[in-house]
Amino acid sequence: MRCPFCAHDDSQVKDSRPTEDGTAIRRRRQCTSCGARFTTFERVQLRDVTIVKSGDRREAFDRSKLEHSVALACRKRGIEQERIDQLISGIQRQVETAGDSEVPSARIGELVMDGLRQIDSVAYIRFASVYRDFSEAKDFEEFASTVRDAGGD
Repeated sequence: MRCPFCAHDDSQVKDSRPTEDGTAIRRRRQCTSCGARFTTFERVQLRDVTIVKSGDRREAFDRSKLEHSVALACRKRGIEQERIDQLISGIQRQVETAGDSEVPSARIGELVMDGLRQIDSVAYIRFASVYRDFSEAKDFEEFASTVRDAGGD
């Protein structure tokens, strides 16, 4: 594993343990050159999945993009990181076990919205505002009223 600090190609594993949800292995590593310590995660990848975006553009599924968008929606909401990681791992598992090698980005967006709806109504509305491309304040009001009427937070 390449060191993120000095780019040396060798590091030693100092500690390995499963993550809380058991979907990955967390490894503490130490660079053999500069001595810096860093953490890596090893996850099972069941299959290569291609995301079909608007305009029929295609790109490989990237967990870090999913993590980033969910983290933005959940920012300053006091949601435990473990809960967010479970949501992301669950979505990734659903995508990889669906049987299709190509998944529309809209499907992933719906999975994220379903998960966030269960966790936090504000994070759900934040994600929906980007995903559904709200352009005016009334779009927020209408969507928030449907969340409120459905029994959200």
